Amino acid sequence: MPKTASAKAPAAFAQRRVLVVDDEPFVCDAVKMMLNFDGHIVETAHNGKDALAMLEKANFDVVITDFSMPAMKGDELAARIKARSPEQPVVMITAYAEVLKSSGNPLKGVDFVISKPFLLENLREAIARVAPPKAQKKSDDNK
Repeated sequence: MPKTASAKAPAAFAQRRVLVVDDEPFVCDAVKMMLNFDGHIVETAHNGKDALAMLEKANFDVVITDFSMPAMKGDELAARIKARSPEQPVVMITAYAEVLKSSGNPLKGVDFVISKPFLLENLREAIARVAPPKAQKKSDDNK
């Protein structure tokens, strides 16, 4: 059962470097503000082409993209990201989550789907699932 949102990020949510992709600048700004609240380092892109260029120049722990964007939809962006870097976690935000999930056609390259409207807790859950804390990984590797 998910925990409720709190004023401070839980210790389990280690700082992550996140790329947020959405054609709506206010959505990018809102997601950035929410993730900055938890101490994440966030960069934004307003289309798939710019996001791919940013991924060529820098590493991100997770990419969070909108589904419905002009020119390159989020599922196409996710597929292109995975073709270049199969281990790159990709989270999709969409108003069509239930329709996409029930269609029986999984979104290629998408590791986690968040329904719009969403809360900070939804972003926290997605990041925790696709990019678990590095400290935990290291301790598991040493066993």
